[in-house]
Amino acid sequence: MLSAFKEHINSRFPYLKKSTVLIACSGGLDSMTLVHLLTNTGIDFHLAHCNFGLRGAESDNDEAFVRKSAEKLNRKLFVKKFELNQHEGSIQLAARNLRYDWFKELLNEHKFDYILTAHHADDSLETFLINLSRGTGIEGLTGIPEENRSTLRPLLPFSRAQILAYAKDNNILWREDSSNSETKYVRNKIRHKIVPELKELHPTFLNNFSATQKHLEQTNSWVQSQIIYIKQKLFIKEHNNFKINIKKLEKTYLLDVTLYLLFKAYGFTNIKDLRLLLSAESGKELHSKTHRLVKDREHLLLAENRSESQEVYELAEEGIHTPLKLVLKDVAAIEDYSKNTIYVDKETLNYPLVIRKRENGDYFYPLGMNGKKKLSKYFKDEKIDILSKEKQWLLCSDSQIVWVIGRRADDRFKVTQKTKQLVKITWYE
Repeated sequence: MLSAFKEHINSRFPYLKKSTVLIACSGGLDSMTLVHLLTNTGIDFHLAHCNFGLRGAESDNDEAFVRKSAEKLNRKLFVKKFELNQHEGSIQLAARNLRYDWFKELLNEHKFDYILTAHHADDSLETFLINLSRGTGIEGLTGIPEENRSTLRPLLPFSRAQILAYAKDNNILWREDSSNSETKYVRNKIRHKIVPELKELHPTFLNNFSATQKHLEQTNSWVQSQIIYIKQKLFIKEHNNFKINIKKLEKTYLLDVTLYLLFKAYGFTNIKDLRLLLSAESGKELHSKTHRLVKDREHLLLAENRSESQEVYELAEEGIHTPLKLVLKDVAAIEDYSKNTIYVDKETLNYPLVIRKRENGDYFYPLGMNGKKKLSKYFKDEKIDILSKEKQWLLCSDSQIVWVIGRRADDRFKVTQKTKQLVKITWYE
């Protein structure tokens, strides 16, 4: 197995020879075998051990064993003890999240290049069966990824039987986790009851499964490339948002699948809700934990969730830099015009000025027009989309709008023949 492992490293992870890596080491068969293989491959590594205390003294003995192993190998060891208060149903997931979050902290703090875990082919098969039993798409059927950003899994091509045989041949010591024999967890039920039956059906079942998984990975890669292509065509970037033409979206092949694959990264996975939004009234929204999807006439608008707090900033005469840069300057005459600059009669301003977002009932007197206009009507006439309305900043004097910033000034503050002192207000985007 050592020669096969070296060949795998040379072909799949050649850069590890010039890297310093961190091995997630439980002290069990798989991680101790990975330690032995890397020691004999010449890769620079150190160890990280998580003690969740779930098995009392047994957990502490695992930690002591890993400490002793690190000392023998003259490698650094990082240990962290966690407290898990979650109920039984979520304890496995909670432990996984805590473990990987800590690994990321270690990588950043100590400048390790990668974290290596000892997942192998049987683990990938078990993950496949778990996802299959719960209902999943093609991604869930591709098993455990061999590479996921800074996390690498160099043992994935090897079976549990190969690892066990190698460990015995090389007198590798390891700790047995007594909970692995229990069947109260779904993974253990699959490991001890279902997988043996599948392997008995066909002597090369695991190899056949690995080959199938590679085909699924290739298919998934092709699907993802098509989604990227569709997204490049349909998702038009506007500031920090995306604007998607609904008619063009509806013409895509296999619309339900396309909707799911386009929007699941933003937390939208309910196909029925996405379908209904396409034909909903303008202003209807869907919300995920991180994003909102808004129907706006012929488009969908995708944006990060907004803050519910009303932002209001006072503006002194020297200008303000937060949340946007406005500079006020006394001038003798009008110098130039642009959408980012206005000139006002200084005597019409009452300081401090205020920068805020829109409020219900807002109105102003658009420069060059007779009479007042509701801000909502102005936005509608200018065909300004919903998200842009929400992000629009207003410059106000007392309760009066001086400038819909970057769009239209108010006629009440304009420069006239009676103006004695001009103020130039410039917005730097």
